[in-house]
Amino acid sequence: MEMIQSFSVDHTAIVPGIFFSREDKVGCGTVTTYDIRLKRPNREPVIDVAAMHSLEHIIATTLRNDPEWKDEIVYWGPMGCLTGFYLILKNSRPPQDIYDLILSAFRSVKEAEEVPGATAVNCGHYLMHNLNMAKWYAAEFVSYLEKNAGNPDIFSYPRSDRPVTDDGKHFFDS
Repeated sequence: MEMIQSFSVDHTAIVPGIFFSREDKVGCGTVTTYDIRLKRPNREPVIDVAAMHSLEHIIATTLRNDPEWKDEIVYWGPMGCLTGFYLILKNSRPPQDIYDLILSAFRSVKEAEEVPGATAVNCGHYLMHNLNMAKWYAAEFVSYLEKNAGNPDIFSYPRSDRPVTDDGKHFFDS
C-alpha cells in the first residue's frame, strides 16, 4: 500500500506552523490541504478536546465569513492527533500566502464571547466546549506565529526519508 502524504512528514522534527500538506485535482480545479500545527507532535501535550472543539467552531465560522476568503474555504477541522487543524482551500498557494489569514482567524478567538453553533440543535456534542481554554491556545499560537514570522521552518515540513526496496516497498520504524 502506498504511504499517504501526511505519514511522510517527520513528526519528531515538526514545529508549530502553517504547512502545505497536499494538492488534489478535483473537477475543473484544485484543492489544497494545509496543516495548521499548534503543537509539536509527541513532545507537547495535545490540545484539550473541549478547547479544540471550540476552536473548530469559532475559526470555521470566522473563515467562512471572511469577505476576502469565504469563497475559497472548503473545510476547517481538527487533526485526529489533536496537535492542530486541517484547512482545505480552493486553488493552490504557498503557506506563506495564508499566514495573515491564519493569524487573523486565531486572533478572532480572543474577541469571541460565545462559541458559535454550540447548541443541541447545531452541534453533535454541544456540551463539550471550553471557550476560555480555546482563547488560551489561540493566544499562544498567535504569539508563536508573530515571533516566528521570519522563520522558514514554520512553513516547511521536515520530511522523513524511508528506505525503499527494489520492488517499491517502504521500511517503517517498529
